Amino acid sequence: MRRLSGLKRPFYGWWIVGAAIVLQALPAGLLQQAYGSYVVLLEREFGWSRTTLSGAFSAVRMEEGLLGPIQGWMLDRFGPRAVMRIGVVFFSGGFFLFARIDSVVGFYVAFMVMAIGASMVGYLSVTTAIVNWFERKLSTAMGLALLGTAVGGLALPLIVWGLETWGWRTMANVSGLIVLVVALPVTQIVRHKPQQYGLLPDGRQPGDVTARGEDGAEEFEAPSLTARQAMRTRAFWYISVAHTAGVLVVSVIQVHFIVYVTEDLGLSLAAAAWMFTLQTVTNLIARPIGGWIADRTSSRNTTAFAMLGHMAAMLILAFSTNVWTVGFSALLNGAAWGIRVPVVVSMRAEYFGTRSFGAILGISSMVVTGGAVVAPIAAAWGYDALGSYTVSFIVLALLAGLGSLFLFFLGPPAGSTAPARPPTEPAAAR
Repeated sequence: MRRLSGLKRPFYGWWIVGAAIVLQALPAGLLQQAYGSYVVLLEREFGWSRTTLSGAFSAVRMEEGLLGPIQGWMLDRFGPRAVMRIGVVFFSGGFFLFARIDSVVGFYVAFMVMAIGASMVGYLSVTTAIVNWFERKLSTAMGLALLGTAVGGLALPLIVWGLETWGWRTMANVSGLIVLVVALPVTQIVRHKPQQYGLLPDGRQPGDVTARGEDGAEEFEAPSLTARQAMRTRAFWYISVAHTAGVLVVSVIQVHFIVYVTEDLGLSLAAAAWMFTLQTVTNLIARPIGGWIADRTSSRNTTAFAMLGHMAAMLILAFSTNVWTVGFSALLNGAAWGIRVPVVVSMRAEYFGTRSFGAILGISSMVVTGGAVVAPIAAAWGYDALGSYTVSFIVLALLAGLGSLFLFFLGPPAGSTAPARPPTEPAAAR
């Protein structure tokens, strides 16, 4: 059993949280949140329709969903660091390929290669690592780790500057180099499970008595569900549906927000990027706050209220007529997004445990990304057919509200008096 000498204080899990911020920031900033800016430039150069351009983003999300179960198995079997290393190669290579495309087919292929890499480097790998290293402080740690998505969004004005100054092909090459230079060293920090290094979750020491420890049982020894067992529970499907509703909103905003602001409101691309940054700022601020609230109250209710925030933001955006209402919608949507993301992930650990967390989240991602595949294309089709995003935004608002209802009707996990781990059968399974 190896030990991480010299890094016990602070607890090594916090080093992994720091690495996770960087590894989340790269795909978020260079690909996901920059995508809308690339759409504007590709539309101008090639004349491709928004449905065609949105289709690439949807294909990326579909591929992530299909990869999820395989990636989850790889994470549980080989650990996050090995998976992330492979992802770095694919992610950077995809950018280099993208810089050389001259057709729709090449565009789709390049983005699918990038999607494989971004998925293996980012969200699923990061959350699996964090869940293994934290229990009592899981939502807080997750909120900090997933700050990377928002941090990456803060780089959008700089990326837009690069796009306008150097052109999108050069910016794609620069992005590929950044991934190689930054991500490869940072993946070295990530470790699979603390027990492999003589440590315990949250930095506890052997023999510590936990909140469930009247009989001396330790919280981290509680049994966990397998992926098959989790799928038989109501909680698995309710959480997946609610998560999907939130992702619907986010995927449409990522693809269409900048185009909407530039084309419908007449803002410049740089101004639109700053408008999008408003959403990123509240997203950034809300992530650790959401985790902190969930650790002290209820992950389920915290996520449900965040979904209501998505609903309100989309209704405001649907009826916006000026920059001020769009800005307020962006601020509100960013806050809801930031609160929801870390908490909806830690909810799965609360209901199902951590033994098969990677596989459970990977299978759930197939459900979640199904909506993300359809939503941007549907919004683009609605715009092409109606000349407006109003109907699409109203429908998204209603779906976000429906997602919150699933969480309000979902009971708390059995053994919820213990902060982190459920017993073998969650209450929602009964």
